[in-house]
Parts: sequence; structure tokens; C-alpha cells
Amino acid sequence: MKTLMSTAPDIAALATRIAAGDRRALARAITLVESARADHRAHALDLLDALGGQRQALRIGLSGTPGVGKSTFIEAFGLRLTEQGLRVAVLAVDPSSARSGGSILGDKTRMERLSRDPRAFIRPSPSQTQLGGVARRTREAVSLCEAAGFDVVLIETVGVGQSETIVAEMADLFVLLIAPAGGDELQGVKRGIMEIADLILVNKADGALATQAAATRADYAGALRLMRRRPQDPPDFPKALTVSAVTGQGLDAAWDEMRALADWRRTHGHWQARRAAQARHWFHEEVRAQLLARLTADPALRARLLESEAAVATGGTSPARAAAALVAAMAAENAGPDDVESG
Repeated sequence: MKTLMSTAPDIAALATRIAAGDRRALARAITLVESARADHRAHALDLLDALGGQRQALRIGLSGTPGVGKSTFIEAFGLRLTEQGLRVAVLAVDPSSARSGGSILGDKTRMERLSRDPRAFIRPSPSQTQLGGVARRTREAVSLCEAAGFDVVLIETVGVGQSETIVAEMADLFVLLIAPAGGDELQGVKRGIMEIADLILVNKADGALATQAAATRADYAGALRLMRRRPQDPPDFPKALTVSAVTGQGLDAAWDEMRALADWRRTHGHWQARRAAQARHWFHEEVRAQLLARLTADPALRARLLESEAAVATGGTSPARAAAALVAAMAAENAGPDDVESG
């Protein structure tokens, strides 16, 4: 049987199947957009253009400290949503092996019940050392899931870190999952993460940890009150709540708060403004990525790049001056005869 790697896909047929909600076609399309091959990249862009981006799902970014139970929470939360008749896609970015680039963890094995739900779709992707905890093409995978008719797209990131906030540039809501802990836990979470969180959910609020979870929620609620109010939020957001992925306690309340915030942003014009700002952000990111790819693909420019790296490393020139010279060299190479004469 021919595979994606051995034959060009029929873009029109693939787009039709995705629009009809075919999960197998969706999986194949995500493989296409994740591919680094130039021909696959061209096909992926054609597919995204064919789908048009008319449908919109609620995009929820989810991050949390290691051991907080993100996968357990996502499975319980996802099942709660599918029980309500919603279609849920989970894009779970796994840590990558430094040697092979492949996923170390397996989210389908960690979310066994949700993976069997016909209304759910789970796609683990290796982060491949991508900063921000999100695979480079996750944003396009989100668009494919929307085109396939999913109502909610959950984006699970690798973990909490300074660059993790990039998930906010592709999500409508950002949820931070926290484990019950002492006051040191509050100090350990980066302020930048706190500033972009729409909801802070203290997980494992059951059994012996219930009291501690309530205290942790109170600590975070107090910290949130000290932060400057964001214009895109109603007065009572962001919020801190307690949940239990094991018992289901608090899941409905968390979902109600997510919908209330999304509805408020739509009503007050912040939803589309946020989507537009995100589109601009990813345009600039794509320009940067393609310029860097051009530098490494062109033999002469790559040689110049390596020379500049060596000069910077030895202190022969400053990073800023080396970068300026390299950009000038790229511009000169791209200049046509008319440009050279006019210069």
C-alpha cells in the first residue's frame, strides 16, 4: 500500500474527507503538515488553502507542572465533554528523544478510554526540541481539527517553562494545572505563566489532599488579585478553582467558567481581535523560520553563516554586527540586475 511518503496526496479528496470528519484523513493530514520535506510542505499549504479555515473550535491550551496529572485531567475532562455530545481533539506534544527526535511518552496509552471514544481524536506529536513546548506545526494541526468539525481542541504542552507561554499564541483560553502544595509551589511557577493564565485549576482535590488543595486555591486566588486586570477579561477573571480528575469534582464548574469567558470575549469583540493578533504573530514567526531555512539551504549563505558563528564564538565580532552582515549578504544575493544598478 502506498504511503504519504511515497505518493503525492489527492488534495481535493483529502480536504473533502477531512471536512466530513474522517479521523483517518485527519491523521494523514497532520502527518503531512508535520513533515519537513519540501514537497510535503507544498502539499500541506495547498490542503490548508483548500479547507479555507471557516470553522472555529474553542482552542484550550493546557500546561502544568510535572506530575500534576495533565493526561489524567484531559481524559476525564474530554470524556465529560463527549458525554455532552461535543467532539474533542487532543493535540498532546510529547517530550522528544534527543537522539531520535521521536516521542518518549505515549498519550494514547495514557488516555486509553478517551482514545476509544468515537467523538474524540488524540494526536501525540514529538516536540523535537521546539521552544515553547509546542511542536512547530501544532498551530496548523489545530486548523485541521477545526476543519474536521471538532468543537473543542485541547493543546497539551510539555511542561511549564519561560518559553511555554507560546501556547497562548494559538489558544483562545489558557489553563494552568497545579498540584496541591505548600507556599513554595507558588514561588516556583513563573510569573509570566500566571499573567497569561485564564484559569488556574488545582488538581487532585480529593481524599487526603482535599484540604490542601483548597488552601492552594486560596493562595493562587490571592496572587491573582494582586495582578493588573487585563482588558480582554471580565472583572472576576482570571480565576482559581479546585478539580479532581479522579472523582470528577469541579470539572463541570471549570467547563462552565471556560464557556462563560469565551462567550464574554466574543460579545465584547476580544475573540476575533485575539485570533487576528495570533495570525499576525505566526506570520512573523513563519517569516523568521523561512529566512533561517533559506540561510541553511543555500550553500554560499550557509558557509557565510558558519563563518559568522565562528567569528562570534571567538570574539572576532559582535553578534549584532555579524547578523547585520549576514542579512546584507542575503539581500545582495537576492537583488536582481535592476536593484544592483539602482543601488
